[in-house]
Amino acid sequence: MTQWTSAVGAAQLARLLNSQQERPAGPGSRRPPAYRALADGIRLLVLEGRVPVAARLPAERELALSLSVSRTTVAAAYEALRGEGFLESRRGAGSWTAVPAGNPVPARGLEPLPPEALGSMIDLGCASLPAPEPWLTRAVQGALEELPPYAHTHGDYPAGLPALRAMIAERYTARGIPTMPEQIMVTTGAMGAIDAICHLFAGRGERIAVESPSYANILQLMREAGARLVPVAMAEGLAGWDMDRWRQVLREAAPRLAYVVADFHNPTGALADEDQRRRLVDAARAAGTVLVADETMSELWLEEEVRAAGMPRRVCAFDPAGSTVITVGSASKAFWAGMRIGWVRAAPDIVRSLVAARAYADLGTPVLEQLAVNWLFSTGGWEQAVALRRAQARENRDALVAALRRELPDWEFSVPQGGLTLWVRAGGLSGSRLAEMGERTGVRVPSGPRFGVDGAFEGYIRLPFTVGGAVAEEAAVRLAAAARLVETGGTGAAAESPRTFVA
Repeated sequence: MTQWTSAVGAAQLARLLNSQQERPAGPGSRRPPAYRALADGIRLLVLEGRVPVAARLPAERELALSLSVSRTTVAAAYEALRGEGFLESRRGAGSWTAVPAGNPVPARGLEPLPPEALGSMIDLGCASLPAPEPWLTRAVQGALEELPPYAHTHGDYPAGLPALRAMIAERYTARGIPTMPEQIMVTTGAMGAIDAICHLFAGRGERIAVESPSYANILQLMREAGARLVPVAMAEGLAGWDMDRWRQVLREAAPRLAYVVADFHNPTGALADEDQRRRLVDAARAAGTVLVADETMSELWLEEEVRAAGMPRRVCAFDPAGSTVITVGSASKAFWAGMRIGWVRAAPDIVRSLVAARAYADLGTPVLEQLAVNWLFSTGGWEQAVALRRAQARENRDALVAALRRELPDWEFSVPQGGLTLWVRAGGLSGSRLAEMGERTGVRVPSGPRFGVDGAFEGYIRLPFTVGGAVAEEAAVRLAAAARLVETGGTGAAAESPRTFVA
């Protein structure tokens, strides 16, 4: 990057640095010089994503005052970071964080594993579960019964089948968000929805504010569309969204779009409360930014207490005029990834623009799959299928958490109350190296940098709730073996060839 896209203040950076727990020095070891400790601290914040890449750092004098150190110490730390590729500077523009050349975002980890490899490799790359039967079969059978009248038409419905648009609108209205069918466009999955939104609102070179970390496939979609990503760091654990930081980024970077997953965030599992949602919408409105709210995980609460307390209102509930928030939903996470049905809820004029642009994209969404989702919504099958999905995910989550705590007690994570993913700090190990060594030990995992901008989150991996029981236990054993290989630099005894493992 050639210039900064966000900024971190001296007081904020000092707080982040002071939050780092200093590891005790080993016997006979010496503490590093003050400048080296400061440089290491800033580098760790960048690699963990707590300070975004391309964030302007405070001036040397300001940071020195906040840390109560000499300006010489800060200047030496900045110079060390520049030499290592973690800082770039330009006269008159200041200094901003970077990631060294030669550290590309890993290219593997989220694509589905070929079926022929499933016998020996445990796939923790994709956060997708098998179809919730018998509901998939029943939905397809119901769709086939409804198909004949549509078969006598041309079959092209760029905005979606009228019956499904009306049903989705009715579901929003039932949740206290009055919605007309004209506000709904059916898409080919959530990815199709967000791709259409990005092409309409954020042309090549436009800025899009994104959570850091965020969903890897969406980040890549935006990169390929030519967008300039502006990362906004998430708070630690499940605290989620730092509203002061969001307001600052939206005000200073003025992005055209902002993308958030407020419901069981992917990958951290955080759930935004109503105050965070309200303040986020207010900040976007004040900045003139269109806020894209991804609701694909909204129905995947896994704890009864969440249901009893009630989920927070949808993000679009805080935008009654419909001028700021565009909502994206999908059947792919809550039901089945093979059901490529998504939707957009937006102001009617936005929906009309999206539909008009579709003539140059995919023309429309398959009719049979739309009929299947409409059957699920209209018969109550959706609620029963999603209840089954919740039970599967909850059981898998608990098995994975128990296995990790037994096999890898030094790894850190917060257990989310919903969603499909666990965001794990891997005990100081490189997530990219773990992904590499996992291929040798028979477990496939996506590394943390896939979920950041320009290589952040090197110390993390994401683990989905897609396996349970004995398979989850074996996955943890293989991860522990991969960790041992990383610790020895991959030069220790080679791991045994992974045995064929059938759940």
